[in-house]
Amino acid sequence: MSQPNRPMGPMTTAIHAGEAPDPATKASAPPLHMSSTFVVEEAAGFSAHDIPEDAPWLYARWGNPTVDMLERKIATLEGVEACLCTASGMAAASAIFFTFLSAGDHVLVSDVSYAGVAELVRDTLPRLGIEATVVNMSDPEAVAGALRPNTRLVHAETPVNPIGRLTDLAAVAKLAHDAGAIMSVDSTFASPIGTRPAEFGVDLVMHSITKYIGGHGDAVGGAVAGSRELVAKMRGEASIHHGGILSPFNAWLIARGAATLPLRMRAHEAGAMTVAGWLEADPRVSQVIYPGLASHPQYGLARAQMTNFSGMLSFQVGDAAKGEALAERMMERLEVIHYAVSLGHHRSLVFWMPTEGLMESSFRLEGAALEAYRAYAGDGIFRLSVGLEDAEDLIADLDRVL
Repeated sequence: MSQPNRPMGPMTTAIHAGEAPDPATKASAPPLHMSSTFVVEEAAGFSAHDIPEDAPWLYARWGNPTVDMLERKIATLEGVEACLCTASGMAAASAIFFTFLSAGDHVLVSDVSYAGVAELVRDTLPRLGIEATVVNMSDPEAVAGALRPNTRLVHAETPVNPIGRLTDLAAVAKLAHDAGAIMSVDSTFASPIGTRPAEFGVDLVMHSITKYIGGHGDAVGGAVAGSRELVAKMRGEASIHHGGILSPFNAWLIARGAATLPLRMRAHEAGAMTVAGWLEADPRVSQVIYPGLASHPQYGLARAQMTNFSGMLSFQVGDAAKGEALAERMMERLEVIHYAVSLGHHRSLVFWMPTEGLMESSFRLEGAALEAYRAYAGDGIFRLSVGLEDAEDLIADLDRVL
């Protein structure tokens, strides 16, 4: 794609960024390059460290044209210089942690994070001599109090998985930078259409592109977008040394999904608003958490920071026993919504998340932190990823089991 004379709209960007007609065949659709190696026409070193940025393709772990196309598309959607795609969302998180942290460093992480990240921070980083502190990122004063002279990274989520709590990105990014740290954020729930964290000062934006960017539940991948300098460091460490690269076929599938991302996000938001409003009015539901509802405790921040509220909502039906019983009915009787993990697909997905189970396996919050979590999740919540089905059909499906 040639450089435009003015910034393009999100639909045009999603369709055209990173792409151009194939120079060999003039095909309009981007080709799929499934080769692990490439013929070279000049001498080259065997180490990736000897390869300049403008070198021709050499080996797929170092770079692939199809993956590169997706990386340029995501970077443009996020409004940043560069992007690294990885084999999964967890590979993207690992790329951040293991590139920018060393023994003796300190990292500050949201006390509620994706379970895999929570377990990595709790179980793996300390074993490598990296100090980790978890903190409620919705409280900038708590973040300021947890920063240390050796803090090198502040990693947040917004909205957080699974309770939809928000992080004030501008406030936390300033605190991180004033302390000499970089800030990364997992923006999977929001997508680049809902929030562009770099506009608020965030250095690295992470996604599980399995979710909204891919959008169809058929390919696993991850991405980290940011400055050319920071992404180059991750490429040299995470891709070359760790090897968690994205399959070209998955990149091709995810890029095809990304082309409709703005259109899909509008539909996800519209469906979620309708379903969330219906749930909130239903006496069988005790609480609904959705950033687009005025009842969300951070509704003002959501309106200031998000341009699309996405399709992710959570709801409660009372105590854990009621939640477990409803989960059983869902598994047996749902006809449209799939009872399954994951999110951000064209199909609606729902899953029961008991607070006790999450505390044991992932977050392990105590005291005030646990009470703050319970204020959102109670004894457990249902995480609902509203897909692209008709909202009336989703409501009828939920009404059948509630």
